[in-house]
Amino acid sequence: MLRQTRSVFQKLRCLRGQQRTWRLKSTSATEAALQYQPGQKVHGFTVREVVAVPDLFLTAVKLTHDKTGAQYLHAARDDSNNLFSVQFRTTPMDSTGVPHILEHTVLCGSEKYPCRDPFFKMLNRSLSTFMNAFTASDYTMYPFSTQNAKDFQNLLSVYLDAVFFPCLREQDFWQEGWRLENENPTDPSSPLVFKGVVFNEMKGAFSDSERLYAQHLQNKLHPDHTYSVVSGGEPLAIPDLTWEQLKQFHATHYHPSNARFFTYGDLPLENHLKQIQEEALSRFDRIDPNTEVPSQPHWTSPREDHVTCCPDALSPDPTKQNTLCVSYLLGDITDTFEGFTLSLLSSLMISGPNSPFYKSLIEPKIGTDFSSVVGYDGSTKEASFSIGLQGIAEEDTERVKEIINQTISDIIENGFEEERIEALLHKLEIQIKHQSTNFGLSLASYIASSWNHDGDPVELLRISESVAKFRQALKENPRFLQDKVKHYFKENTHRLTLSMSPEDAYLEKQAKAEEEKLHKKIEVLSDSDRKEIYEKGLELLAAQSKTQDASCLPALRVSDIEPTIPITPLEMSLTGGVPVQYCEQPTNGLVYFRAMCSLNSLPDNLKPYVPLFCSVITKMGCGDLDYRQQAQQMELRTGGMSVSTQVIPDSTQLDTFEQGILLSSSCLERNLPHMFELWSEIFNRPHFNDEERLRVLVMSSAQELANGISHSGHMYAMIRAGRHLTAAGDLQETFGGMEQVKFMKRIAEMSDLTQVIRTLPRIKKHLLNPASMRCAVNATPQKMSDAEAQLESFLKDVAANRKEHKRVREDIISKPLDPQKPLDPQDASGGSRNLVSEQHFQPCQMKTYFEMPFPVNFVSETVRTVPFSHQDYASLCILARMMTAKFLHGEIREKGGAYGGGARMGGVGLFYFYSYRDPNSVQTLSAFHKGVDWAKSGCFTQQDIDEAKLSIFSTVDSPVAPADKGMLSFLSGITDEMKQSHRQRLFAVSHKQLVEVAERYFTVGQKMFGVTILGPENETIKKDPSWLVL
Repeated sequence: MLRQTRSVFQKLRCLRGQQRTWRLKSTSATEAALQYQPGQKVHGFTVREVVAVPDLFLTAVKLTHDKTGAQYLHAARDDSNNLFSVQFRTTPMDSTGVPHILEHTVLCGSEKYPCRDPFFKMLNRSLSTFMNAFTASDYTMYPFSTQNAKDFQNLLSVYLDAVFFPCLREQDFWQEGWRLENENPTDPSSPLVFKGVVFNEMKGAFSDSERLYAQHLQNKLHPDHTYSVVSGGEPLAIPDLTWEQLKQFHATHYHPSNARFFTYGDLPLENHLKQIQEEALSRFDRIDPNTEVPSQPHWTSPREDHVTCCPDALSPDPTKQNTLCVSYLLGDITDTFEGFTLSLLSSLMISGPNSPFYKSLIEPKIGTDFSSVVGYDGSTKEASFSIGLQGIAEEDTERVKEIINQTISDIIENGFEEERIEALLHKLEIQIKHQSTNFGLSLASYIASSWNHDGDPVELLRISESVAKFRQALKENPRFLQDKVKHYFKENTHRLTLSMSPEDAYLEKQAKAEEEKLHKKIEVLSDSDRKEIYEKGLELLAAQSKTQDASCLPALRVSDIEPTIPITPLEMSLTGGVPVQYCEQPTNGLVYFRAMCSLNSLPDNLKPYVPLFCSVITKMGCGDLDYRQQAQQMELRTGGMSVSTQVIPDSTQLDTFEQGILLSSSCLERNLPHMFELWSEIFNRPHFNDEERLRVLVMSSAQELANGISHSGHMYAMIRAGRHLTAAGDLQETFGGMEQVKFMKRIAEMSDLTQVIRTLPRIKKHLLNPASMRCAVNATPQKMSDAEAQLESFLKDVAANRKEHKRVREDIISKPLDPQKPLDPQDASGGSRNLVSEQHFQPCQMKTYFEMPFPVNFVSETVRTVPFSHQDYASLCILARMMTAKFLHGEIREKGGAYGGGARMGGVGLFYFYSYRDPNSVQTLSAFHKGVDWAKSGCFTQQDIDEAKLSIFSTVDSPVAPADKGMLSFLSGITDEMKQSHRQRLFAVSHKQLVEVAERYFTVGQKMFGVTILGPENETIKKDPSWLVL
């Protein structure tokens, strides 16, 4: 998997974790780690440093391996979701994608586990909460996490063997990297073509203009070493890589002397060290890996460059598709405080409507949004800062350059308001306090780049020390930040201005270049070479088709899964006439608020506008605050306020669903009154009349939707394929499908937004209405009564908005929020959910093809099945997982060369087949159907079923953060008791039931299905009248 760059501040956003105890008193894991002493020898390692990090509730232990010099960091924390990661500094000097192809290939079998593809097989033999691998510009990382101690040992054994002792078979290189092969491998007369998973993945990645621009910018800003090449692989350079070069790169880069190990959680460090020493490191001696990245020589004068891309058919204005950005090379990322300062400075310069660059570049509407690369980027040895615009006209490029220069001069002269700096530091405080479930992974990502270049990872964790130092620097020198701007931006001669413009013949040229590359490879082939290619293709196909013996791999058993789930106590009551769910949780001093508002009274013609309403309602200003002041107050007083669309299927009836919007926000306990005051103003006095502000938000939203298709195409395909299969399908397409992308394009093209401005208040009257609302609060037990009082005060403040609107449809049914409390007109404390119930809904089949400017396809076939509580739902979940692992993965990825594909059971009562960045289209639909035949044949074992169960339970039992406890019950009405019943049905799924559901729901002539493909022009489909081509 290719890793995208992120700023330190973005990474800090992820620095949240699940904890069981939030008192500053350390807990067992952190206490145990504090017992280690510098100089102590443990299983071939020497302890170098032991540091308590109270901010993050952890103890950091830094070690080195005596024999090889491998570096090791352990973060001991009272969190059962333990993580392991090993990363290697990988510094390619060409664009063949060698580190990326190696990342794929080492996971295809190893010395101890020689079966093909142990990585994908372990997904089904484990209860992992995360398993993956990443290739960044200069390192490759292999992380996993799990809550089960035995599972941790199993996965650690597989990962260690994979990275240090891989098979690196030539067949695996062909499959994962690239190969020449007959288009139809069984027909020697069919033309030779390029195939390979990474080859197709990178073709897909480079069809994304944002991704393409970011790659060019990095290559051209750092032109003298490893950052000048494409670590993931440039599609036309990938076929230059040989198997020998791949093996050589492994030998020089995947050595303990070039490795950094990281472990996290509550499992004992000593056990990890013992296993790593015995299973891997004891077999190595120290080497000098010679992988250091030298500093980029600084330019004496600025440079300019230009690149081209594919035109975007979904762009709001075809004449405004240019991008221009200025990128500055900054200092070494191993200077922790300087990196911290520059990351904060970047946020002050670009984040939100109060920032100088937002005012100077976004608000004049010269472009649609900031350039795809914007702000601080600490992912390379020397950081960079980029600023620019996308969606601009060619004639505006000089103007944008002038504005950037002028804005920098203005910042140097005027500095930043103190309140904005405080708002940013408050945001940081919330981000550190907020706990998510993947804290270990966030930590590994956060320290990876700096540690990769020998920065101090422990120093990075001491965030409060950096904050204190930052405050002190500002106190000593009020112009501290202005001086940084002057030094790094005004006086910096190492800056690149890169422009990008669409080229009509871009795709044609790419295809021609690939054709020429292919021709050059083919023209030197003799007849015996061609025969060998054909035979090797058949060998690979045979290997891919062969049933694999995975018995060498470790595995958990179904009996290792907890039989029952812990119950989350919830309290339902009526506050201010509104049903409220209260959930006491250890939230570390934060309060989380949600409100679900019904759409049942909203006229259908207004529904396409609801996503736009959600996007702008918290960004237009309210009460006495204009949009800038509102943004400032939200940053100063909350952890964010957002509104999103909701289409929630009923758990018992297929064509019954709830439609609404969800209000979400969080704040520090001390800011509760301020947070509710902001919501009150949004309810009572929202601003909608500022057309200039609305246009900025519309353009940005339309651009974001258009940009998202190239990396979320499979999601758009799945939503569209289900559009006519359930009563909720059409609304899901309206809110989150291709229809919404096209709708926002039309809005962005309007020269006059008066009609939209008139529409938004009409939507507000129906939606922000306490009469059709329910709320949820998650907070600490100590603060719950205070939260309840503040919520009651808020509901009083907005009571004037309470209106009993006439429902626009009659088919509404009520269900109790608390299933233990049946609906009682005399007792409203339980509250109800009012759902649309279309009992006479008639599903219909539709095949839709969206022609897109991509060289790869996103394919989905979706089948109507059953809702969550149906007895067959559990069997369909297991079937989807088993079909993916045992059949579709081999057909779609290994044989077909797609980056991903499989099947999944959706909560909306639909069963999805899908593929991602797929060179095939109609052939993939055929693979889906073969998968069904395989399932019906019953050619699978009890071991296959058990593995699918393990995989499903790893998702079902993934950790839930304190902020999200009780949310499934609040939104969907799925209680812990219902989850336990589903759990028991999953355990009970049998071979017979799996064959039966395959027959029942997927038999041709009986099944009700929809198909959607997003992909390049396709003559076969165009000629087929059964397809609707858009």
